[in-house]
Amino acid sequence: MIKIQVPATSANIGPGFDSMGLALRLYNRVWMEEHDGIRIAALDDTEVPADENNLIYKTAGFLYELCGKPFSGLSILQENNIPMTRGLGSSSACIVAGLLGANELLDRPLSKSDIVNLAAVLEGHPDNSTPAILGGLTAAVLQESRVYSVKVPISERLKFALFIPDFELKTEVARAALPEQVSHKDAVFNLSRTALMMASLFSGRLENLRVAVEDRLHQPYRIKLIPGAEDIFNLCNQLNAYACCVSGAGPTIMAMVNVTDVSFKERAEAALTTFPQKFHLKMLDCDENGATVSRDEGMAESLNLEETKWG
Repeated sequence: MIKIQVPATSANIGPGFDSMGLALRLYNRVWMEEHDGIRIAALDDTEVPADENNLIYKTAGFLYELCGKPFSGLSILQENNIPMTRGLGSSSACIVAGLLGANELLDRPLSKSDIVNLAAVLEGHPDNSTPAILGGLTAAVLQESRVYSVKVPISERLKFALFIPDFELKTEVARAALPEQVSHKDAVFNLSRTALMMASLFSGRLENLRVAVEDRLHQPYRIKLIPGAEDIFNLCNQLNAYACCVSGAGPTIMAMVNVTDVSFKERAEAALTTFPQKFHLKMLDCDENGATVSRDEGMAESLNLEETKWG
């Protein structure tokens, strides 16, 4: 079987709307092999589509068709650790897994750059898919079906606190809340802070992050869709986090904290018990490697696929 591991991602990082993203050490894992028909199962309690509407399956089939290869079906096993519709790149993870898995099964007709381009085209923008494939912090632009990107390492003094709520926020709902036009003043506001954010994360000038994270393009509109978001922002400021922002389209809120602040998690979790809205806190590091693909014959041997409870 082919094993694909894809990291979670946090897109936008404040002002970098649809252009900046960060890979995190939280992973979805997918095992895939060719099969005559569709067999799909989750290895956890997550409900996933078990037919041709499964995004991993559909994406893999798309690549077979693109390469002119016959496609009779797949067996897919999913381990879903990235929460769905929470602003942590779960859809991108499925697209990336489908492309990488199919590419491996087809003996790698596409390069990594090809996969980066195709994933962004399928996703519609490159801020989640590009760091999911490349790892690290990326700035990326999709132009005429090609991604132009730069990956930079970030300061080792940073850790990322993810406040994940117990409710979903679909990307299309969060995007529909945005205005069709913005003022020239607001555009300049975001441009300056996006540049400052990238430079500060790379250089370690972490004192800049509280200003660099400011945004006028999407966060003021999306925060209104996230009950408890303002409480999380206020809490992170009180706990002296460097910065706080909506992760992707939300509803997860991400804070950047110093790795030496070992009490941040304990203090934050104590405060969360008093909040009316339930949030789960995860402390994550940046993933610098991106998605990986390998052969996992041991997985096939450890499971009796004929007795697996397929969807």
